[in-house]
Amino acid sequence: ALLTVRSFDERGSTSAAEGFKKLIMVDESLDPLQHHNASNPVVFFDVSIGDQPAGRIKMELFADIVPKTAENFRQFCTGEFKKDGRPLGYRGVPFHRVIKDFMIQGGDFINSDGTGKISIYGSKFEDENFTLKHTGSGLLSMANSGTDTNGCQFFITCAVCDWLDSKHVVFGRVVEGMLVVRKIENVPVGPQSKPRLNAVIMQCGEM
Repeated sequence: ALLTVRSFDERGSTSAAEGFKKLIMVDESLDPLQHHNASNPVVFFDVSIGDQPAGRIKMELFADIVPKTAENFRQFCTGEFKKDGRPLGYRGVPFHRVIKDFMIQGGDFINSDGTGKISIYGSKFEDENFTLKHTGSGLLSMANSGTDTNGCQFFITCAVCDWLDSKHVVFGRVVEGMLVVRKIENVPVGPQSKPRLNAVIMQCGEM
């Protein structure tokens, strides 16, 4: 499951600064940056960078809008999902792809390199809906390799990413720990945008 380089390039000549300035016309009640429902689950990642603790990212999952997608992510945070009796999930998994002013991508606990795909519903599941848009930084969205190919991989936005609307499912937002996201975003990278310092989810769960 990949958020493809082609998707990143589709923004064309639009700079990150221009993206921030762009007025996103959406119903405020559906703006994922403002949306909150007290009944939604809240999960967390405790992250290390270069083997040093970097802090906690706390996230609200929009189970009220995309319940199937939110539950998939939640179970991979808690380790509830098991295959052959073994818990599967995000603990110990790296952010394998980082593009500054765009996003940080992780969740591949199969191969740790962006090639692995599995969900709690099978090898993949459908795009639930595209109600929520990529209106700014700190949004959780599903990585994919095309229509209806969601699995375990996700990304957290670091800017407005409106060219991804109706292609990737937004399912949550960072409520605390955006500084940690920025730390990961600014890690030096090598080929294929792979971080030169390991950025790893050391612990995760539900609040």
